[in-house]
Amino acid sequence: MKPVLIVRTGRAPDVIAGRHGDFPRWFRLGLRLRDVHLRVVDVQHGDPLPDPDECAGAVITGSASMVTEKLPWSERTAGWIRDAMDVDLPMLGVCYGHQLMSHALGGRVDYLSGGREMGTVTLTTQDAASSDVLGAGLPATFAAHATHEQSVLELPPGARTLAGSDRDPHHLVRYGNHALSTQFHPEFSAEVMRAYIRRKHDALRDEGQCPDTLLASVTPTPVATSLLRFFVREHLLARRETSAA
Repeated sequence: MKPVLIVRTGRAPDVIAGRHGDFPRWFRLGLRLRDVHLRVVDVQHGDPLPDPDECAGAVITGSASMVTEKLPWSERTAGWIRDAMDVDLPMLGVCYGHQLMSHALGGRVDYLSGGREMGTVTLTTQDAASSDVLGAGLPATFAAHATHEQSVLELPPGARTLAGSDRDPHHLVRYGNHALSTQFHPEFSAEVMRAYIRRKHDALRDEGQCPDTLLASVTPTPVATSLLRFFVREHLLARRETSAA
């Protein structure tokens, strides 16, 4: 089996990583893939990306960087995303990865109006979800963990929104047969979400949000978390079986 890439665009803050681990571990647990089937590529630190044909799929992580900075490593990764789309590689972008996919494919990313969105948010499925292999199985509303300042403000041509929040309409986006992205974090546990809120306590208060209210509102997000297994089942494995046939 070709490796599934975890395209690492950042890392968790030290205080969180020391207690809960870091992005690759969270995704490995959520995808339920063994280490032997995964390959971490740290593009932020200069690791080269393999040819898309050498991979089974890719998950693109979050980052403290901003897509609008157009950092060299980020723009190189955007080019790789375009190449991967040309060969219909299964891809799942998360948070920064979500924004980078949209940016790479012609969408517009910038700061979310009204400041950061943080905590457990309620997402509502959109009309396009009913005809989508993922969206058709989603409930009308579901909970998801989020923490972001930038967002996808305009979708790329041909992309469809499957679910959004009151603050951000583009939380779950379909780009192609096997390419998806989420502004929310399906890899976050409730405790990781609380750790991020505690870390941003002062910034949230300065922005007029109540950290204690956000902490009290954190709940498990089983539907959002299940998206990682869905990606493995319906995109990684289904595409491999189709190719083998």
